[in-house]
Amino acid sequence: MKIQKSFKGEEKSGKLYLVPTPIGNLQDISLRALEVLKAVDVICAEDTRNTGQLLKHFSIPGRQVSFHEHNAREKIPGLLALLEAGQSIAQVSDAGMPSISDPGHDLVLAAIEKDIPVIALPGPSAGLTGLIASGLLPQPHVFYGFLPRKKGQQRAFFESKKDYPETQIYYESPYRLVDTLTNIKEVYGNRQVVLVRELTKLYEEYQRGYCEEIIAHLESNPVKGECLLLVAGAQSSRPSTEVIDPLELVEELIAQGEKTNHAIKKIAKTYGLNRQELYHSYHGLDSEVD
Repeated sequence: MKIQKSFKGEEKSGKLYLVPTPIGNLQDISLRALEVLKAVDVICAEDTRNTGQLLKHFSIPGRQVSFHEHNAREKIPGLLALLEAGQSIAQVSDAGMPSISDPGHDLVLAAIEKDIPVIALPGPSAGLTGLIASGLLPQPHVFYGFLPRKKGQQRAFFESKKDYPETQIYYESPYRLVDTLTNIKEVYGNRQVVLVRELTKLYEEYQRGYCEEIIAHLESNPVKGECLLLVAGAQSSRPSTEVIDPLELVEELIAQGEKTNHAIKKIAKTYGLNRQELYHSYHGLDSEVD
């Protein structure tokens, strides 16, 4: 077991910062991200040209090192040496969070192995940004990133996920959308989907509907740009709260290790119940009492 703690004055090495960058609109970068990019000794960039434009926009004279999936293995030893020598590094991808469908995870593992502090900054994430405006249930959800390209592999993937209740989040090429949605329809049925295009950019667009509707629209109106595909989860076969007492559901969660208040909050949110009333019912309190 490894425990990482960061206290000023105790660091013997530099720090590895994981810095999210805007997914479209440059104004979405955080003040803290800008401060880190200005302060670190080296910036590891997936594409130095793209990151160079970001740095130029904010007048940051950062030293860049190319770091992507094709050269990560050969670059990591040198980057670790810099960190162990006391230099700090910011790792960025072209857009969004490092390591999410982008390189970076291997560097994180290597730094952890060397007891080098790894610090993640919060910031833009296309999957979650699209999810909360999609209209599909935001919780629970599962992010898969890019899908298999070959039809057989993709269909096999969907077969393994078709009964999942979570809203599913995918990245997909605009040129494969119709084929992918056709595979989803054939495996999942005519399920609700949301296609998000050019998120946070000038031509941002949400297409909400069922598979058949989105496919028909795309066939006559092909899209371009970066696309995010969200698919509704499978409908639960569990009886509704009219059949099962919500207090029993609370008891089930508590038996699984949840704290009482957390269990009450979770059941209330999942089934659209009044949390205070459920709390009073569980504890046998008079709901009229303040």
